[in-house]
Amino acid sequence: MTVEAPVIGESDALVFFGATGDLAYKKIFPTLYAMTKRGTLGVPVIGVAFSNWSLDDLKKRAHDSITEHHEGGIDDKKAFETLLDSLHYIDGDYAKRQTFVALAEQLQDTGASKPAHYLAIPPSMFPVVVEHLGTSGCAKDSRVIVEKPFGRDLASARELNRVLHTVFPESSVFRIDHYLGKEPVENVLYFRFANSFLEPIWNRNYIESVQITMAEDFGVQGRGKFYEEVGALRDVVQNHMLQVTALLAMEPPVGGTQEALRDEKEKVFRAMRPLQPTDLVRGQFLGYRDEDGVAADSDVETFAAVRVHVDSWRWGGVPFFIRAGKELPITATEVVVRLRRPPQQVFPEEQVDPDDTNYLRFRLGPDTVAIALGVRDKLAGESFVGHPVELYVCTEEADEMEPYERLLGDAMEGNSLLFAREDGVEAAWRVVDRVLTDHGHAHPYEAKTWGPAEASALLPEGEYWHDPQP
Repeated sequence: MTVEAPVIGESDALVFFGATGDLAYKKIFPTLYAMTKRGTLGVPVIGVAFSNWSLDDLKKRAHDSITEHHEGGIDDKKAFETLLDSLHYIDGDYAKRQTFVALAEQLQDTGASKPAHYLAIPPSMFPVVVEHLGTSGCAKDSRVIVEKPFGRDLASARELNRVLHTVFPESSVFRIDHYLGKEPVENVLYFRFANSFLEPIWNRNYIESVQITMAEDFGVQGRGKFYEEVGALRDVVQNHMLQVTALLAMEPPVGGTQEALRDEKEKVFRAMRPLQPTDLVRGQFLGYRDEDGVAADSDVETFAAVRVHVDSWRWGGVPFFIRAGKELPITATEVVVRLRRPPQQVFPEEQVDPDDTNYLRFRLGPDTVAIALGVRDKLAGESFVGHPVELYVCTEEADEMEPYERLLGDAMEGNSLLFAREDGVEAAWRVVDRVLTDHGHAHPYEAKTWGPAEASALLPEGEYWHDPQP
């Protein structure tokens, strides 16, 4: 069943399910406060949860959340009071119709007719909530914002899409990947298509390989039970890292519309070759099994390295190497696009180190962002001997706007560019689907190292992983 897409305009209320949960406490209340300070949240905010709470309890939760998790705490009392005045609360079981009758009444009382429903709840509850939103009339002229993970594999992602589309048209579905809301990630897209000098070399004729590293210097932070069900492949590779790959590999869009940009990004996912077991190396940091909620014989990966091939005219033969892991030496995400060597060695230098070849480097945070070009420059003196240097295009502190602030604002305005589309979600799951279950064991690695040595076997002879520096 396909639901006809309405013309909604800007949402006039935000309903968020899971208002008493951990995500709301750590991310959503600080985001709502920041939006209120910036003047971008001027609508009723209706929290829904099943916790036997009152509105006063929710307001206290908001106070504690912002005090603890917003940088600077409550530094604008007027904005905080404005946020509290906008808050409403419905305490009820998601499985009961009466909860949604109460929601419909609350929306009517506030004068809202085009709400955005944000599902900050476990995916297992999506079908129940979506169905009740439809039968209660709350879904009319509304949007739904869906928190990741969006499925556990290809089959479950397809089923979630089917459930969503029984009530909401695709144009009203906003699948959040908070990583796409980061300013440095958006800058990759902008830098590629706002500068003409890149296009002539941005292809298999000049690019040798692409490496993407997402390193975290911490472990599972008390979420052992959650990580046992997810692992690094599902947690960040299938979504965050493949999304960055698509931004690097996509073709220039025809026209400047949001859908034209998304069309080209989704084409990359379709061009990605499904991973084989030989394309994946898994690792687990020593000490992970001591975490609460982790099995004593757990084989869940806290590190994953993959080799991705994009079978297109532009990228045929260019491998994309992706790795992501916990308990690595630093926290940083970095892309290195390594260019081919000159066809001849003009100057009689000794063998040049692989890291001394030309490259383009994108530092995507979290604390600093940078775009740099790696080149060779002649050392002063009579001999033609060079050394590697970096030419910085830009280097700056990370953006002050948090990803959730940008994403919630965009979703309420109907701006879909930074959200995953149905076909892209399913195509990305298709890439990793086989190796979710068909893989070798997780290799142990010491904390504060760059993962298991076996990950180097994915790289061609003579190449090694580029380790981001502090």
